[in-house]
Amino acid sequence: QVQLVESGGGLVQAGGSLRLSCAASGRTLTVDHTGWFRQAPGKEREFVGAMSRSGDSISFASSVEDRFTISRDNTKNTVYLQMNSLKPEDTGVYFCAAALGLRVGSTSRPGFYDYWGQGTQVTVSS
Repeated sequence: QVQLVESGGGLVQAGGSLRLSCAASGRTLTVDHTGWFRQAPGKEREFVGAMSRSGDSISFASSVEDRFTISRDNTKNTVYLQMNSLKPEDTGVYFCAAALGLRVGSTSRPGFYDYWGQGTQVTVSS
């Protein structure tokens, strides 16, 4: 079992920045990839970015790749999503997700992941 807790969400004006954290507990050594997704009201959950445990594999959705970065501190079992130049369309609930063990597949698909956090709300005002 792996437990994930997101934090750092809030209300920010367009052009501002936020840093989200995803703290993992439990069998954290088995986590191979951590992903970030978001869901706006009335829309499907969409991929934001993902990072492997080693850090040698990082990917982003095209809509955020020039504004968001992902980093991790394995000593704290925490993955961060730094969001810069935020836009109103970035508004939504942001979830982190963990995939255990080595696997083949696309990190952009929700089905790639085994555990999910409860999410943190990000609201960007215009």
